[in-house]
Amino acid sequence: MGGIQALATGIVVAIVGFFSSFPIFLAGVEAMGATEAQAASALMAGAIAMGVAGIGLALWRKIPASCAWSTPGAALLAASVPDQHGFAGAVGAFLVAGALVVLSGLWRPLVRLAQAVPGPITQAMLAGVLLPICLAPFRFLPETPVVALVILLTWFIVGRFSRLFAVPAAVLATLALTYLELGHIPVPDHALTAPVWVTPAISLSGLISLALPLFIVTMATQNMPGISVLKSNGYAPSTGPFFVTVGAISILSAPFGAIQTNLAAITAAMCAGDSAHPDKAQRYWAAVWAGILYVLFGIFAAVVTYVASQAPLHAMEILAGVALIGVFTNSAAAAWKEDATREAAALTFVITASGLTLWGIGGAVWGLLAGCLMAALRR
Repeated sequence: MGGIQALATGIVVAIVGFFSSFPIFLAGVEAMGATEAQAASALMAGAIAMGVAGIGLALWRKIPASCAWSTPGAALLAASVPDQHGFAGAVGAFLVAGALVVLSGLWRPLVRLAQAVPGPITQAMLAGVLLPICLAPFRFLPETPVVALVILLTWFIVGRFSRLFAVPAAVLATLALTYLELGHIPVPDHALTAPVWVTPAISLSGLISLALPLFIVTMATQNMPGISVLKSNGYAPSTGPFFVTVGAISILSAPFGAIQTNLAAITAAMCAGDSAHPDKAQRYWAAVWAGILYVLFGIFAAVVTYVASQAPLHAMEILAGVALIGVFTNSAAAAWKEDATREAAALTFVITASGLTLWGIGGAVWGLLAGCLMAALRR
């Protein structure tokens, strides 16, 4: 089954993919009003969904197609105003966004419509969403200096040697801080995660302020780059079946609270690289092993959410901010790269980061609209 190299790569991919992004996943669903039980269910469903999607695509297409939950989408949720229907409204948005991805796999004009938004504008919107979250470590520094400094220094020092393991190391530092504060490592009464059904509530405001931005940001920053990474490594992925698969998994997992599942870029590059297997035709096993571990992590997601709830004051906000600094750097660099769209990207960024909310619609949508309008007028 791919040999020891594929297994080792799959283990690294799963650790990096899960522990580098679960803090922002939890921040996103909790910002939408999820209870602790719903957050645990969402984390479980999200991990199992990306594991099953990765295993299915890898075995079906014999391509190292690693999948992930939408980290940019989670960041968008964390910075957005909760839907009027609470977490049920967010779940309805997850359902619609997944359906749009399925439709884009069946009807290519929808992909072209998503791509019609200039890349720098989308990246500027994402950077604007990320900025308030990335400021958290420094905003809470005066209030909890020890917690903030330990997490920041761990992330910085480990990152000098390995960027991939910088955030997982910060997670371990947070666990150590939790142990020192409580005197023991917190363990829930039940390690297995109980699924919690959330009946979706779909509304026009949820469609505009959550579902459409989720679809656009996930397609532009996750699904399309994921396809590009596979192509650059010599594979020929068919976008239709890939989009239908991750979209369908998103629809099935949404009622249990999971944020969108999508194709991954960074972990796909790891699975598709020489370190996964000397034979390119066997590298898909790395994605299979990673998927199996994602499923296992999902089964025990209740442990993760319980430990996170017992962490020191503001530790999880600080951890989420640290986890997204790299994503913010890449998004900001891409937003201001082109002269022709720099001013429009700046407007998008400022409006999005301002936290503006009008008629129940958040700053991400207004920033995207303003940036697209300015870019169109400049043409």
